[in-house]
Amino acid sequence: MTKGFEFSRRSMIAGSALLLGAGAPALGKELVAPQKRPPFPIEDDNGRPVDPPPPGYYDVARRSGPGLPVTAETERGGWVTSEAAVDRKGVRYKGPGPAPANLLPWANSDSARVVTQGLIPPVKPLLHLHLRDTIVCLGGDGNYYMTGSTGDDIWKANDGVELWRSPDLKQWDYLGLVWSIERDGVWEKQWSVRKGDYFRAVWAPEIHFINGNYYICHSISRSGIAVLRSTTGKAEGPYVHAFSPDKPLRNGIDATLFGDDDGAVYLTYAGAFEMVRLKPDLSGYDGDWQPIALENPDPDPAHHNKKCVHRGFKDIGFEGATMFKHDGTYYLGAVDRFVNNRYSFALATSDKPFGPYRDRYESVACGGGGNIFKDKEGRWWCTIFGNDDEAPFREKPGIVPARMDEKGRLVADFTPREV
Repeated sequence: MTKGFEFSRRSMIAGSALLLGAGAPALGKELVAPQKRPPFPIEDDNGRPVDPPPPGYYDVARRSGPGLPVTAETERGGWVTSEAAVDRKGVRYKGPGPAPANLLPWANSDSARVVTQGLIPPVKPLLHLHLRDTIVCLGGDGNYYMTGSTGDDIWKANDGVELWRSPDLKQWDYLGLVWSIERDGVWEKQWSVRKGDYFRAVWAPEIHFINGNYYICHSISRSGIAVLRSTTGKAEGPYVHAFSPDKPLRNGIDATLFGDDDGAVYLTYAGAFEMVRLKPDLSGYDGDWQPIALENPDPDPAHHNKKCVHRGFKDIGFEGATMFKHDGTYYLGAVDRFVNNRYSFALATSDKPFGPYRDRYESVACGGGGNIFKDKEGRWWCTIFGNDDEAPFREKPGIVPARMDEKGRLVADFTPREV
């Protein structure tokens, strides 16, 4: 690894101490460290390629590591990494261990109003672990696999795709960095400028077990999306590009895959604005990209991010696409902002993969930016990572019990259930 990609000594020590839970400050201690002046104008935001940052430029860990067991102290709290111009390079943190660099006030970031309002049952993190965009997949070997956006601050940089394994959704083993930008990447190795700063980070990686093999899809903001294939048939890889190694498949973020009952595979991304069918071995396209739009748009501005308003409410959401099937019906979802800025999946249904989709609704409240899956017992779950102040914890992996209601809608399940 070249000097441009090294951790600083200070960030390695701090990151190790955090994972061990050493030197814990008071929960919610609010300090504001001096801000670094960004090297480029904030208007410089088109993803143009640049040379790597100078050695020691970053003071954040670029991996999240194994995490810590959840205790009474870590059932709440977490991280809030902000890219807002007023506090960029700042991170809100509440929990044990040394605080991240450039600590910002916590305020009421983990209000848990989504629980106290009765929208979801009480839920705890799976680990005290800095993980955004939580994905949980039941693999072909009977284990569950989990991944997501890792590192102290994905608005800056991270090292690639980290992976965890569990036999029961309770005990999680850390499998490490299974795909490295520097070791395994091709076009992903290029540094760029995002909002006036150096940037190179994998966003929202997802692991899928499809047609007998494991695949990881990922995205890099301002660059595009990719699909990776395990060369061993094992979840831990190693992974290579399934196809198109030299350039992104599409310019966008939040790629997701769906394997149908007949072996067909579908790829979409971002707000599920378009979709394409892939070959069963995911070696290339099996058709053209097709646009996706709602047959009956939801015109209530309180149910949308402003980006959706600009497109006439015809979108399911604006990012975090997901897709699954139940009783012959296709469910296509994307994250949107609902009442009180809740970051939740909007779901719509169709009897065909490409639609038309209809009857959009807010699914599990605050359960956006991850995925929806069935466990070994056939029970539904929706991942949650806490991306708004309504959530009970922030930027940690969690799962919310879910069920299909009498209308065929996926909703939170309040029936007592143990993980």
